[in-house]
Amino acid sequence: MTADVAIEGGSRLLGLRVRGRAVPVTVVVLTGYVVARLITTGLFALAWWAFPDGPWAHGYFASDPGFLGFLNSWDTRWYEQIVLHGYPAQLPVDAVGDVGYNTWAFFPVFPAIVKALMSVTGLGFDVAGIVVATAFGGAATVALHRVLLVQFKRTQALWGAILFAAGPLSFLLQVGYAESTFLFFLFVALWFMQNRRYLGMIPFALIASFTHPGALALAAAIGFQGIHRLRRRHPIPHREWITGIAAIAVVVGAGLLWPVLVSAITGDPSGYFDTELAWWRPALGRITFVPFTPPFLLYFHLWGPIGIVVVAVVILAVAFWLTRPSTRAYGAELWTYSVGYILYVLAVFLPTQSLLRALLPLSPLLGHPALSRTMRRRVISLAASLVLQVLAIWVLWIVYPP
Repeated sequence: MTADVAIEGGSRLLGLRVRGRAVPVTVVVLTGYVVARLITTGLFALAWWAFPDGPWAHGYFASDPGFLGFLNSWDTRWYEQIVLHGYPAQLPVDAVGDVGYNTWAFFPVFPAIVKALMSVTGLGFDVAGIVVATAFGGAATVALHRVLLVQFKRTQALWGAILFAAGPLSFLLQVGYAESTFLFFLFVALWFMQNRRYLGMIPFALIASFTHPGALALAAAIGFQGIHRLRRRHPIPHREWITGIAAIAVVVGAGLLWPVLVSAITGDPSGYFDTELAWWRPALGRITFVPFTPPFLLYFHLWGPIGIVVVAVVILAVAFWLTRPSTRAYGAELWTYSVGYILYVLAVFLPTQSLLRALLPLSPLLGHPALSRTMRRRVISLAASLVLQVLAIWVLWIVYPP
C-alpha cells in the first residue's frame, strides 16, 4: 500500500493506492474505524458472556441484564434520564444538606441528538445512543485525521487516526457516552484553529462546550499561540487579532455559561459545582473546589505527604516531556493545544479512574512519528493498543465506571 496524491479541480485530494487502485483516504480511515469497532464489539460480547453479573449490572439505574444493557452501563443511564425526563428544576439534597448525584453534571448536546434520532426513527434509547455515539466516533476519527494532516506526513496522520480508532479507550466511541460526539466537534474546531480560521472554529467550539467539559483548552491554545508568535516576532495580521480574540471570548463565555444556567434554573448559585462535587465526596468528603488542587487533595487523602510528592513528580515529568526536542514534531498549534488541555485537566479534574477517559482529547499526540515511523513500530503500537483495550474494558467497564 503506497500513498498517492491526486489533483482534481485545483483541490488537493488525498488517496492511497491499494493493489494498484486509488482509494480515497477517508474510505481507508473509516474502514479502519469499522474494523476496530467490530473487534471491540467482539471484546464486549466476550466480556458480557464472562461477567454477566459484574459490578456493571448494579450501576446507576441498571435494569437490563442483556447485552444492550451491558453496552449502556454506568454514566449512559444519566444521559437516558436527560432524554426521558430532562433536567431537574430543584437539585436533590440529602439529610445533611449536600447536593446529590443528578443530571446537571452531564451536558445537553449528546442527549438532544439521541432524543431527536429516537423521535425520527422510533428507536429505543439503548439503540439510539449507540448509533449516535458510533457514528460520531467515525466522524471524530476522520476529523482527527484532518487535524494530523496539517502537521504530519500522510503515513503518520493515517496511523494516528487508526491508533485512535483502536486505542485502549476507543471502546467509549461506541457506547452511550458523549465522548465521541464531543471529540468530533472539538477536532473540527481544532482544525480551524490550526489554519487560523478562528471565526470558522467558533460554531464547533460552541457545540463542543455544551457536549462535554474541556473545550476551554481551545481558548487557552489560541492565547498561547499568540504569545508564541509575539515572542518569535512573527507578524500577526490585524484580522487574526480580531478573530482570535473573538474566538477566545466566545469559548470562555460558553465555558462559563453552563454553571450560570444551572444556577438560574435551580436557584442554587453554586449548583453546578455542588453537583460535580457530589462525585468527589466519596473520595474526599466535603470540600470546596479550588482550581489546581484536586490531584493534590486526592493523593494526599490516599497516601499522605507521599501522595503530594507523587503528583509533583508526575507534573514535572509531563512538563519535562513537553519541553523535549522530540515534542517539536507536534508544531506550535498542537503543542499549545496540548498544554492548554493538560492545564485544564490539572485545574479541574479529580484524577480517579476516569482520568484516562478525560485524556482522550489529547489524541492528536498519536500522530507523533515515533509511533508509526516504521512498519515494526506500527505493528507494535497497534498490538499494544488492542491488548490494552482488553484490559481497559475489564477494569473500566466491568469493574469500575470510566
